[in-house]
Amino acid sequence: MTDQNEALPAEGSDAHQQGEQSTNNNNQTMESLLKEQDLNVDLPQSGEIRTGMIASISPSQILVSIGAKSEGVVSGRELEQLTSEERDALKVGQEVHVYVINPEDANGNVVLSLKRAQEQIAWDNVERLVASDEVVESKVMGFNKGGLIVGVEGLRGFVPSSQISAMRRSQSTGDTPEQRWQKMIGQPITVRVIEVDRERRRLILSERAASTESRQSIKERVIEELEEGKVYTGRVTSLANFGAFININGADGLVHLSELSWEHIDHPREVLEVGQEVKVKVINVDREKKRIGLSVRALQEDPWRSRVEKYSVGQLVEGVITRLTKFGAFARLEGDIEGLIHISEIADHRIEHPKEVLKEGEVKSLRVIRIDPDQHRIGLSLRKVDSAAFADKDFKLLAAEYSAEDELEGAEPSEPSEDSPGESTSENSEA
Repeated sequence: MTDQNEALPAEGSDAHQQGEQSTNNNNQTMESLLKEQDLNVDLPQSGEIRTGMIASISPSQILVSIGAKSEGVVSGRELEQLTSEERDALKVGQEVHVYVINPEDANGNVVLSLKRAQEQIAWDNVERLVASDEVVESKVMGFNKGGLIVGVEGLRGFVPSSQISAMRRSQSTGDTPEQRWQKMIGQPITVRVIEVDRERRRLILSERAASTESRQSIKERVIEELEEGKVYTGRVTSLANFGAFININGADGLVHLSELSWEHIDHPREVLEVGQEVKVKVINVDREKKRIGLSVRALQEDPWRSRVEKYSVGQLVEGVITRLTKFGAFARLEGDIEGLIHISEIADHRIEHPKEVLKEGEVKSLRVIRIDPDQHRIGLSLRKVDSAAFADKDFKLLAAEYSAEDELEGAEPSEPSEDSPGESTSENSEA
């Protein structure tokens, strides 16, 4: 019995200990829960972007609820940075993104910025665009001497002139940036982000990289639209020994060396330079080979025509034989004006080679039998110099020459010479 009675207190003691342990466990659980709740409170951090809801709007500040049972304030300079249109668009209850400038200022307020949040999100977006190679539809906002300014995600992006599409560059005529780019402000443009530097606030765009139309397809389309004989304004893209390439409406055409000037030139750089704007005439379009033939000299006055105006078919002229060939002889009439005496026009009888009748350096009387202004050719004849077919023309020309001489003599007063006509007559009679 004694043993049993002694055992009873022990059992009671164990129960008491278990009760105390249970109480301690409950206390620890409450403390840990409170600590966990404190840890789970999402306190704002400087530099982060949060999504909040506008709680109130006044002329001096905008209160934004950002969670954690707290409100942030947009005021002062951060409020002034918003345009009147942006402020008018804000409404109470509207969800907005805000940038945490200071999680707690001297007055215990969370200082926020709407503008910085917009910029940070915009830079995040353009960085994703450069990684994804996506294209962006926008409009030309402005320009500078180096290219165009285009808005992307609210940021000002720059399209260098080298990254502007060939089609748009072909439309940019003029010597100054204003003349080249002013008319493009407001025009739609498709661009691709090719460089982003957030720290330097550098955003470089490319219209060429965004173009879905390949260089070849552009040329094919332009070739279909070009009209032979029409005049276009183009820009010199490159120079070669054999000619110059001119871009018109996005496609390059060739101006052969012979079509650059009426005067003799050895290289296109004597009359053109890369980047120069120039008017050209389309003289040939080969749609099968996709080639465009252009001419600069076709738009210039032909000096050859003015120099040969003095000559007419049937006229007698003097020429120096300059060169003998199997098919005839060349004779220089004046300056660089040369004519061809075909072998059939050298003699009345058949000859095998002009050297049988002519020698280089000889001066011969020749007759003009043909003038071709377009081909710059003059046909001459030696055998028709005394042709009866031109007798009437020769007589008229001779009469015109004598008439001109008589008029000249009549206009100039004569002066008596030392040997007067009377003295000459006397001497002759004595003789």
